[in-house]
Amino acid sequence: MKYRTIVADPPWPMGRTTRQRADRTFENVALRYETLALAEICALPVADHAWLDCRVFLWTTNRFLPHTFDVLRAWGFKYKQTLVWYKPDPSPISGSVAPNAEFLLVGVKGSSVVLRRMPNAVLRHPQKALQQSEKPEMFLDWVEQCSPGPYLELFARRNRLGWDTWGNEALEHVALEVPS
Repeated sequence: MKYRTIVADPPWPMGRTTRQRADRTFENVALRYETLALAEICALPVADHAWLDCRVFLWTTNRFLPHTFDVLRAWGFKYKQTLVWYKPDPSPISGSVAPNAEFLLVGVKGSSVVLRRMPNAVLRHPQKALQQSEKPEMFLDWVEQCSPGPYLELFARRNRLGWDTWGNEALEHVALEVPS
């Protein structure tokens, strides 16, 4: 099956992450999921599952933002826009700048005609009740409002009505071979 809208939240090769303890000191912790090398993410056959005219919404963090453009090209998409998830609650992760934002890059394949207008480039939603790397459901609601189906979510953590999924935490509707 081919999809007109694909959402992907790759397991970027972060290794470990830092979080703040209750006493305001920091500790290194392992990620709760396995990661892929950048070459493995780029080599995924996403283009094989994309309709002739397709949008991809690709999640990334500040650290991997430059590499995300390479992933878009490798998957056969042209960069169009960056959207921001602003997390208003303080992050427990350390860094030189508070990591209270993630980025959702929009890429297109085929016709770059705007199918439906996107409501806003900055979306605000707290992350407090979410698991590590989890995205709020409101983002998929938003994608459905601005981009047509059929829909595919890659690296999905749960199933969603009306969407096909691929990932080790959800029912796999699509066969994607992770390069070794």
